[in-house]
Amino acid sequence: MWPAQEKTEDLLKEARAGQAEAVNRLLDRHRDSLRRMVQMRLDARIQRRVDVSDVVQDVLVEAHRRLAGYLKQPGLAFHLWLRQIAQDRIIDAHRRHRVSGKRSVDREQPLVVQTDAEKSAVELAAKIMDKGITPATAAAQREMAQVVERAMVQLEEQDHEIILLRHYEQLSNQEAAHVLGLTEPAASMRYLRAIRRLRAVLGASTGADRQ
Repeated sequence: MWPAQEKTEDLLKEARAGQAEAVNRLLDRHRDSLRRMVQMRLDARIQRRVDVSDVVQDVLVEAHRRLAGYLKQPGLAFHLWLRQIAQDRIIDAHRRHRVSGKRSVDREQPLVVQTDAEKSAVELAAKIMDKGITPATAAAQREMAQVVERAMVQLEEQDHEIILLRHYEQLSNQEAAHVLGLTEPAASMRYLRAIRRLRAVLGASTGADRQ
């Protein structure tokens, strides 16, 4: 989901050397990834009031404003730094337009908001389910993505979040651990437990569908 780090590092070096065009290319390189992340995590009801593109643009403007400080002391990978700014903007939007209810707003909307997310759902299903039921056609893949989406909503919030980070945002275990404030072994264990629980939910769902 996020751009390859090697090219990003090259652009960061150019930005440190004072090349303004490198800054523009660096931020533009992450625009699509930011859009996918915001679209995935911003409550669908809030998206009826707040345009995803506006949130993304706010993130990029803020990143540009703070970039000089990051370049001097890059405490974490650029995409994680950018993601952190985006997450803050999403939280602000939720606070301004909060809807009633106790469930996490991240879990009240469909996960499958675009082709990339659908692809992630199908790949996740293929990873944890019997190969015999892995869909081959586009229609079957869309159906399987919907099955995964429904199963994800049934998970506890911490299970839902770790799978979202690892499979939909495609963060490494180290990166997910940083986002969640966990040690790497703890993040790995949480992920394995979440996958087991998702497998159980999916197995129950597909079993019911076959009856």
